[in-house]
Amino acid sequence: MSERYVIGVDYGTLSGRALVVRVSDGAELGSAVHPYPHGVVSDRLPATGEKLPPHWALQVPADYVEVLRTAVPAAVRAAGIEAADVIGIATDFTACTMVPCTADGVPLCDLAEFEVRPHAYVKLWRHHAAQGQADRINALAAERQEKWLARYGGFISSEWEFAKGLELLEEDHEVYAAMDRWVEAADWIVWQLCGSYVRNHCSAGYKGILQDGQYPNRDFLAALNPAFVDFVEDKLVQPIGELGGSAGRLTPEAAAWTGLPEGIAVAVGNVDAHVTAAAADALAPGQMVAIMGTSTCHVMNGAELREVPGMCGVVLGGISAGAYGYEAGQSGVGDIFGHYVGMLGGVTHEELTERAATQAVGEHGLVALDWHSGNRSVLVDHDLSGVLVGETLATRPEDVYRALLEATAFGTRTIVETFNAAGVPVTEFVVAGGLMKNRLLMQIYADVLKMPLSVIGSEQGPALGSAIHAAVAAGAYPDVPTAAAVMGRLHRAAYQPIPENSAAYDELFAEYTRLHDYFGRGGNDVMRRLRAIQRAAHTRKASQ
Repeated sequence: MSERYVIGVDYGTLSGRALVVRVSDGAELGSAVHPYPHGVVSDRLPATGEKLPPHWALQVPADYVEVLRTAVPAAVRAAGIEAADVIGIATDFTACTMVPCTADGVPLCDLAEFEVRPHAYVKLWRHHAAQGQADRINALAAERQEKWLARYGGFISSEWEFAKGLELLEEDHEVYAAMDRWVEAADWIVWQLCGSYVRNHCSAGYKGILQDGQYPNRDFLAALNPAFVDFVEDKLVQPIGELGGSAGRLTPEAAAWTGLPEGIAVAVGNVDAHVTAAAADALAPGQMVAIMGTSTCHVMNGAELREVPGMCGVVLGGISAGAYGYEAGQSGVGDIFGHYVGMLGGVTHEELTERAATQAVGEHGLVALDWHSGNRSVLVDHDLSGVLVGETLATRPEDVYRALLEATAFGTRTIVETFNAAGVPVTEFVVAGGLMKNRLLMQIYADVLKMPLSVIGSEQGPALGSAIHAAVAAGAYPDVPTAAAVMGRLHRAAYQPIPENSAAYDELFAEYTRLHDYFGRGGNDVMRRLRAIQRAAHTRKASQ
């Protein structure tokens, strides 16, 4: 029998990547990347040039389809295979990224009457302008003692479906009324491939507050805003597809886009972080997988249900069937490093890393808070912002750069220690994503965490994870763990902690924790006050 192949398509923040994988052993044969032409829309609306408010992040959904038209055929060509031998395709997406649609899946921004309305566009995961709505959701849920709140560590994020949906209602009611479906981008792209709208179990559970088969009830929604009472029934509810299942078959139109055979299996959508656990064959309880890129998402299976303060969620079957899938995260990691290097100009990450690597731990005299894009875990507050303490006239760029690397490691240690304290032990730390190429960063993480770091055996973890799910959806394997054992790959204990570095980092981590609690737990709300001042200034300027 001839070899069979599957396609995994990973939709990231700035681009989409297609990967061709051999079903029999997980070999990666060819890939292609297509940058989104519009990138992240955070400054001005493409159709009008209108200046957007602070903390907005939009995208143009047509860019996602272009990935199918360009990257998928290019990956097949690069692999040197026959498209006829491809048996399935699967996709993963950043989350929570939301598309307001008509009943037949047309994004509202594609309609002439709405292309000038910012709220008609895709709201990217890093759209953080709904913090006020998230605050109200959290306060009301706590007041009413909603049972589902504990499944999210006590907080619902401004990045998620309900906060962004409420923001849409309250800021542009006309667009909200025209929206028939509030769709995760992970499900929208599958809809384009197979013609069926199937809501994936992962996004629904972690981002859509679906627990034990139920969403927040009508009374809760009405208490938030009477016009929000029908949000679930009218805009959100949809049949749920299990991970690794088939959402449908590739349509003739999608076959023409991709060059793939009509009728092959299209897997249920998934989130980029969660599929990566399969790519690393890290589905056992206690294996925490950190997908480190522009942000970091931490996912891990557990054998039991526990309440972890500040986690992003726990969902039965959210990563793989039969296990409690836990999620946490950091809103900014690679973005923070890139932001700093971009402000400097004329210097590269590689140059700063080389200089920073010569330093002893603590030599720079700095400590930073990694909140430049807010805090996802464990504080769940996107009105928080970055801090640097200890800067002097002698501070050099590499000093700050190293302090920022270390700050993200301290943020991860805070997450790991919170899970351990809650009775969900982290027994192995696995790194995936583009940042694993930075060896200094990996060693810092091993030293700060005081545990060995394993690394995924692929530079394209999410795309490989999607391909594994495609193989299951096509019937090549009975379930995701079985497929992952054959097609996934992991290099165990690739980095070992250096004891003297770990001891030195304990002192710095103690200072980080003091700052973390002072600014993040009510000791000083200056960051929130500054955000309010910023918003007021923008409103005044826009009204002039």
